Amino acid sequence: MLYLVGLGLGDAKDITVKGLEAVRRCRRVYLEAYTSVLTVGKEALEEFYGKELILADREMVEQEADSLLKEADVCDVAFLVVGDPFGATTHSDLVLRAVKLGIPYKVIHNASIMNAVGCCGLQLYNFGETVSIVFWTDTWKPESFFDKIEKNRRSGMHTLCLLDIKVKEQSLENLMKGRRIYEPPRYMSVNQAAEQLLAIIQNRRLQGEKPETTENTICVGLARVGAPDEKIAAGTLQQMSSVELGGPLHSLIVTGTMHPLELEMLQLFSVDSSSFENNACQRTT
Repeated sequence: MLYLVGLGLGDAKDITVKGLEAVRRCRRVYLEAYTSVLTVGKEALEEFYGKELILADREMVEQEADSLLKEADVCDVAFLVVGDPFGATTHSDLVLRAVKLGIPYKVIHNASIMNAVGCCGLQLYNFGETVSIVFWTDTWKPESFFDKIEKNRRSGMHTLCLLDIKVKEQSLENLMKGRRIYEPPRYMSVNQAAEQLLAIIQNRRLQGEKPETTENTICVGLARVGAPDEKIAAGTLQQMSSVELGGPLHSLIVTGTMHPLELEMLQLFSVDSSSFENNACQRTT
């Protein structure tokens, strides 16, 4: 049996009872280590679960999945995922491969950022398509995610922006020379994401457009959701570019049309209450 087990958002104890029972039954336990991270290390998980964990990076999961699945054909294997197992398409691919090989699988769900963002008071059914904001480089500055934010805004919907994680990345020089030397991990912050969005807004205006999203659009920055030191800040996009929320992981929400209750909740986390006074995006029901 292959078990795909969600670990939740915070620490070792966020695993469900059902998930913990499955992990302790398994002969081999893999920890997926590239789509997200917990606020505790591998050692803390091993101590709580009573099991040795094998770190599974992107290269292993995408290129050596068949080896993992062959093990699951002869013994119980657990694949641990921060959040919920289906928070990333890679894990759907693992299920499809298992089915093709005739290997039974079981999914044990848990909380993920996709539903935990409700902690800020915005109502989950008012969210549109989720987007990912990637780190820009000197030569690569994609803007396609902004078009999705704009589409959501035009429909009055909020946008959850998942911020880039760079783990086990190689420099171009080391990649070309085949050297297995990796760059230090990088995690995008809310202010970095806001700066990129502000740059896109300026670019669009130079092209003669009038973006729905502006410097004054109300946004929400979230950090380490589900952890004891969780932080939430609400304010304009311009304010988000200078807000400091501490260590990873961060997420950013660009709001759409807000119900008065949503607006009232966001004011609990306001950077500056005056940001909300001129907000013209409220709707009444």
